[in-house]
Amino acid sequence: MCLRSNGEQEMAFYDSLFNALGLRDWCDAATGAPKLSMASLLAKTNPDAANEGPVFPFPSMDELYQACPSFPQSRDFTAGVEEAFLNVKDVLKSVLDPLTQPLSWLLELALFSFLAAPWWIIVPLILLFVWYICRSVVVTSFVTVSFAFLAFIDHLDAALQTLAIIAVCTGICIILGVPIGIAMAKSNRLQRSLIPLLDLLQTLPTFVYLIPLIFLFSVTEPKLYGIAIIVYAIVPVIRLTDLGIRLVDQDVVEAANAFGMSSKQKLLGVELPLALPNIMAGVNQTIMMSLAMVVIASLVSAPGLGVMVLRGIRNLELGVGLIAGLGIVLLAVILDRVSKAAIARVSTDQTFK
Repeated sequence: MCLRSNGEQEMAFYDSLFNALGLRDWCDAATGAPKLSMASLLAKTNPDAANEGPVFPFPSMDELYQACPSFPQSRDFTAGVEEAFLNVKDVLKSVLDPLTQPLSWLLELALFSFLAAPWWIIVPLILLFVWYICRSVVVTSFVTVSFAFLAFIDHLDAALQTLAIIAVCTGICIILGVPIGIAMAKSNRLQRSLIPLLDLLQTLPTFVYLIPLIFLFSVTEPKLYGIAIIVYAIVPVIRLTDLGIRLVDQDVVEAANAFGMSSKQKLLGVELPLALPNIMAGVNQTIMMSLAMVVIASLVSAPGLGVMVLRGIRNLELGVGLIAGLGIVLLAVILDRVSKAAIARVSTDQTFK
């Protein structure tokens, strides 16, 4: 008595399954040459794994196709997703192009302004802004030394480009994210509806954001990487705005109601000021996520320090990549310290009020 191999046992089982369901004629009606399965494609990159497999595999699309050629393969499913996107691409592009064109203009204007102005104008303006929002001699001095170091190693222009992109994208995230967070705090139904979408945006791999955008926009358009950065970085400011308003003491809200304040007055005069530390924490996280995405977006023509890191990887220039990486770390520390100092100042002001 001969023993069947694992593959023969699987085929025998699935053959009997389709026979029992009365689908054998449908299975045998398939014509054409057999297609390569996903497993066969993966086996080309790892031949040793081709012979490894469970005795009884899960009845996946490719496994069922082996017993019934009329059954679709997983490659048919992925091709269907691609075809569906390509069918609506032109419609999406016609709708999104005019809506997102101002983003390209803002990014181009910010990049031009940061680079066209002499360093002895733009850097002092940045330092004045840092002093205004945090009022800390230590933080301002650290930012000054950091910019001097970046200029000394000839990375100031690239750092300013990265900073310009972060400024525009973070500003748009705040403008869009804070109202959405407020609406979520006021409506439990809206919160329940948006939480799954926010979870998806927060867990989706960063490179995946770029895939549909490359099909929709040209790689020479700044809005391509701008949209990717905004969609990736907007989640924290939405979540923490929602959380901050929900954490406002209800006794304070009731006191505002007792004074006859309208909903608008309560929001602007009571809830937002008390929620400001949480909102600023969300802004801090949004800034850091924008910086992370700017580096990845260098793959699709986003200028700045990420381009130098990419050059180091492509050309195997170790020094270029490491020094650019050091510049990114330094810029991240600057943004983190400044935003946290601003949060501390806001929290202190709220305490004394």
